Amino acid sequence: MSDLSPKLTHLDDSGAAHMVDISEKEVTSRIARAGGQVKMQADTLDMILSGNAKKGDVLATARIAGIMAAKRTHELIPLCHPLALSKVQVEFTPNPDLPGIEIEVFAKVSGQTGIEMEALTAASVACLTIYDMAKAVDRSMEIGEIRLLEKKGGKSGHYLAEEDISK
Repeated sequence: MSDLSPKLTHLDDSGAAHMVDISEKEVTSRIARAGGQVKMQADTLDMILSGNAKKGDVLATARIAGIMAAKRTHELIPLCHPLALSKVQVEFTPNPDLPGIEIEVFAKVSGQTGIEMEALTAASVACLTIYDMAKAVDRSMEIGEIRLLEKKGGKSGHYLAEEDISK
């Protein structure tokens, strides 16, 4: 296990998990974009888009849930640092070809560590909220394709995901 520790920053030399010391890292502007999707029956998509879900506005609720999740990521992922987020934006794109809804999250911070986990957590919780709001009419919904789309800032530089070859 100790031969992996140079690559896995959350492991010390003995392989024990620890929170990374970021105190000497430079404060930089950092962004991350993450995505996900919820596949559903066409009638379920129509119900969500028409605003006729019995629980209320599905996408407005999922947007707020995603933002709240990003703000609380450090409480959910044990070794994440708490971050003073500058921006979290959650967008939804209906896709009748899935059929379903594609989710994209943009998160920004000026800090000493990345914001990828916040963007990924926001995308995940937004997807879960869509499921929760519409499960009474469609328990067959599928959540998937949650992934990092882009990150900028920090020592590791810019990452941009390759086009999804599964589409």
